[in-house]
Amino acid sequence: MTADTLPWWKTATGYQIYPRSFCDSNGDGIGDIPGIISKLDHLADLGIGFVWLSPVYASPMRDNGYDISDYRDIAAEFGTLADFDQLVAEAGKRDIRIVMDLVVNHCSSDHAWFQRACETRDCPEHDYFYWRDPQPSTNGPPDDQRACFGGPAWVWVESVGRYYYAHFGAQQPDLNWHNPALRHDIYDMMNWWLDKGIGGFRMDVIELIGKDVDARHYYEGPDMHRFIREMHQKCLKGRDVMTVGETWAATPDTALGYCGRDRAELDMVFNFNHIQAAWDPHQGRFGPNLFDLVTHKMILNDWQVALAEDGWNSLYLSNHDLPRPVSHYADDGDYRVRSAKMLGLVTHMMKGTPFIYQGEEIGMTNVRFDRFEQFRDIETLGQFKDQIAAGKDPQAFIDGANANGRDNARTPMQWDAGHAAGFTQGTPWIDVNPNHRSINLDQDRADPDGVFAFYRNMIALRRNAPVITHGDFTLLYDEHPDVFAYIRRWQGQELLVVASFAATSVEVKVPDAVGADGWTCLLSNLPSIKIGADRKLRLAPFAAAAWGKGI
Repeated sequence: MTADTLPWWKTATGYQIYPRSFCDSNGDGIGDIPGIISKLDHLADLGIGFVWLSPVYASPMRDNGYDISDYRDIAAEFGTLADFDQLVAEAGKRDIRIVMDLVVNHCSSDHAWFQRACETRDCPEHDYFYWRDPQPSTNGPPDDQRACFGGPAWVWVESVGRYYYAHFGAQQPDLNWHNPALRHDIYDMMNWWLDKGIGGFRMDVIELIGKDVDARHYYEGPDMHRFIREMHQKCLKGRDVMTVGETWAATPDTALGYCGRDRAELDMVFNFNHIQAAWDPHQGRFGPNLFDLVTHKMILNDWQVALAEDGWNSLYLSNHDLPRPVSHYADDGDYRVRSAKMLGLVTHMMKGTPFIYQGEEIGMTNVRFDRFEQFRDIETLGQFKDQIAAGKDPQAFIDGANANGRDNARTPMQWDAGHAAGFTQGTPWIDVNPNHRSINLDQDRADPDGVFAFYRNMIALRRNAPVITHGDFTLLYDEHPDVFAYIRRWQGQELLVVASFAATSVEVKVPDAVGADGWTCLLSNLPSIKIGADRKLRLAPFAAAAWGKGI
C-alpha cells in the first residue's frame, strides 16, 4: 500500500489545541477561536495535517469545557458558530482538518437534559442519567465510591429523592448509554457536526460508556463495544473521517477490540500504559515521578508488536492532562533543547500517527506554582481537599502537582517574550510560565537549530519516507537503562533510530542487524553523532539521531 492509498490520518501529523490557553484575540485573558485562526499559518508551516481541538462547546467551564451544557453551540468566551465555521474553512485552505473532542460519557449539570431530569422522575430525560434510590438499610448512597475529581460519586437530588452517578464529579453527571433515546440524540448531534465538514472525533473516556454501575464495572464495561459499533454504523461509516478513543484501560491485548480493521469501531486509541507506568501506584499523578526507560520502551514495543499488521497506533508523550515531556522524561535545564528534539524523534519515528501538544514544538516546560491558589485544574483542587483531609502534607501535594499535575500543560502558549508571552493583551486566566522570556516561539523560530526547525524537518521526513509509515519495528538494546533504539524496514528501505535518555555520555555497539554500508544520517539533534569505525556509537547526553538506508 502506498501513501496515496492510505487514509489521510495515517500520513498526517496531529496537533492538539487547548483553546483556553492557545491564543486570545480580544484581551479577556481566555484563548478563543479567532485566536486559533490567527495562528493557522504557524501550524501549516510546521507541517500539521489535522488539529485535535479540545472542547469549545457551550459550558459553565468547571472543567474547562469538558462539562458541556449545549452540544450544538459554542462557548461565548471562545466565539460563535460562525467563528467555528470560519476555522474549518480557513484550516481547510491550508490542508488542515479540524477534529472535534467528543465528550459523551457525561455532560454538565447545567445541561437542559439534566435540569429537566432533576425536576421529575416522569420526564424522558430522567432516564438519560444513572439514578438509584437510597439504600433501605442506611438511607444513604448505593456505595462509597469517590469521584475522580474528589467527593462522592453518588450525588443526592432532593427534588426527585434519588442519587445520580458522577464518575468525575458532581458537576458532570454520567449519561446513561443504555437508554436508546439518549444514544439517538447523541448520534444526531455527531452527524450535525460531521455535516459541517469536521475531520472526525477524539472521543473522551470512550471506554466508560458501556459501564455497569451496579457491578462497579466502569472501564471497558460489558456494553462498551456494542455502543461504539452502533455509533460507527449510525455516524461514521462511509465518511472520510478519523476517530481516536481515549482509553485508560486499553492494553496491547485488548487494543484490536477497538481498532481492528474488521471491528467497525475506531481508527485508533490513545493508550496510557506508558504514562501510568511512571505513576506511584498509591498516589497516582500526584506522587513522585517513577519513570523508568526500560519499562517505557518495553510498553511501547508491546503496542508496536500488537498493532503491527492490524489496527493503528497513536504516538504521543503529552496532552492537556499530562506534564511537559522535557520536564517529565528528560532535562528541562541545560539540555532542554536537545531533550525536546530527542523525545520528538524517538516518538515520531515509530509506526503510527504522531500527536503534538501545543508548545511541545518549542520545548515548553513545566511551571512551578508556589501557592495552592495558583492552581486552576478541577482535579488538583478536588484531590487537594481529599488528600489533605486524609493526612497528606500540603507542601508534598503541591510538589506532586508541580511535577505531574494537569496545569503544567495548560499555562498559556508562549508566543513571544512580551506581556503574557504574547498570549493575551489582558490578564491570563492562569499564570504564564515566567520562563517565557527565554522560551518562546519567536526566539526559537529565529534559531535555525531550534526545536521548531527540528520538528518541521522531522514531520517532513516522516511524510516523505514511506518506511516510517509502513515499516516493521524491531526494538534494540531491550534492557539498556539509558538508550531507546529501534530499526524500521520496508521494501528495501531501512531506518535506524537511536536516542539517549541519559544526562551523561553513553556508548553502545551497533547491532550486527544494522549493515555497515549505505547509511545516511537523516536527522540528529547533534552534528557529532556518528557510527565509528569500531561499530560503536558514542552518545552525548540526550543525543538522538535517525539514519536511513535506501530512503
